Amino acid sequence: MSKSKPTTKIAILAQQLKRAKGATLSELEEATGWQQHSIRATITGLRKKGRTIERTRCGEVNCYHIIEASS
Repeated sequence: MSKSKPTTKIAILAQQLKRAKGATLSELEEATGWQQHSIRATITGLRKKGRTIERTRCGEVNCYHIIEASS
């Protein structure tokens, strides 16, 4: 089976956040075309849906990363 590309901007954002290094706001802006406040609101929405999202410093900017729950 081949992996298909995400079809929604939320799926694109989640895919970027699942990367090993996570993603910066500017990377998420480029991937979705959204403004920073929209990205932050979507991240908050993912948190409200039970996703654990870690924010760390990557040099001078923040990186966001989804922490997968271990089963």
